[in-house]
Amino acid sequence: MYVVSGTAAAGALTPVDTVTHTAGSPIAIGGGAQSIAVTPNGKTVYVPNGVFNTVTPVRTVTNVALPPLPVGGEPFAIVATPNGKTVYVGNTTTASVTPIHVSTNSTLADIQVGNGPARLVITPNGGTLYTVNANDNTVTPIRVSTNTAGGAIPVGGFPNSAAITPDSKTLYVGNLNDATVTPIDIKTNTAGPPISVGNSPVAIVVTPNGRTAYVSNRDDNTVTPIRTATNSPLPPISVGHGPFDMAVTPNGRTLYVLNSGGDTVTPIRIATNTARPPIPVPHQPFTVAVTPNGRTLYVTAGANLLTPIHTSTNHPGIPITVGDGPNAMAFAIIRP
Repeated sequence: MYVVSGTAAAGALTPVDTVTHTAGSPIAIGGGAQSIAVTPNGKTVYVPNGVFNTVTPVRTVTNVALPPLPVGGEPFAIVATPNGKTVYVGNTTTASVTPIHVSTNSTLADIQVGNGPARLVITPNGGTLYTVNANDNTVTPIRVSTNTAGGAIPVGGFPNSAAITPDSKTLYVGNLNDATVTPIDIKTNTAGPPISVGNSPVAIVVTPNGRTAYVSNRDDNTVTPIRTATNSPLPPISVGHGPFDMAVTPNGRTLYVLNSGGDTVTPIRIATNTARPPIPVPHQPFTVAVTPNGRTLYVTAGANLLTPIHTSTNHPGIPITVGDGPNAMAFAIIRP
């Protein structure tokens, strides 16, 4: 696993062994790094450097950073295609997306999208990339095969989160200012009626079987389940203070909700939509991620800590020291 950390001036990428829960030597990258993407074969990690308008590739076999690649203004969101051929980077201040050709680590022509592309998501079948444009309340579809943008899709106020169902049929977009989620039919790229959720929806995840989308509502301390077959909200689930990031186990049994204002993580039993006792974590937790084998949940928190939680017992382990201000992480499974 790799953890991104650092300040506006300088950033670091720290490798962490998920078996021994030990951190390796940090790898220097550019400043303002807040997100990460890993190619499906696990061989390359890409980190946008928001201050320097670059993306740094890192070879996982050697943990050596390659020369940074120039992209657009203040790159933030990033995603790799399922086939591993292309990485896309959203440039916040230039309203564009830069494709990176993975085999050559070269950039292609920028694609113009809406203002403030704060989130990038790609369909599991790899056909369409969507940019969630926070500053003009739209979503832009991009055809991956041609790198061409389609017409803007209007959504709600200040969209900032998104998730796609595993069957690549529906995109859900969370609208922070409207307390709604907009479902988008991927086949036609049309928005359906908004779904009412709690105040300030900030994150969305979809279960592996695609039956339920969960939305964390930061300002009313709840999570709203949405039945994807009907796009209808179910009763909200009370969690800790300031629910923010979420992660679901690969077996689809448990949803973990990070409570940014309560220094806890709330497990939710998906079969019954009931919250279990909160798990204490270090102060100021920021993001969560579950290992691909589902055995461990990791939580970044505080100035420089990464806490492993055993999903079988929901007991936290000893925090691991990583770089200052850890804010993003991703898993790299190296395949032949």
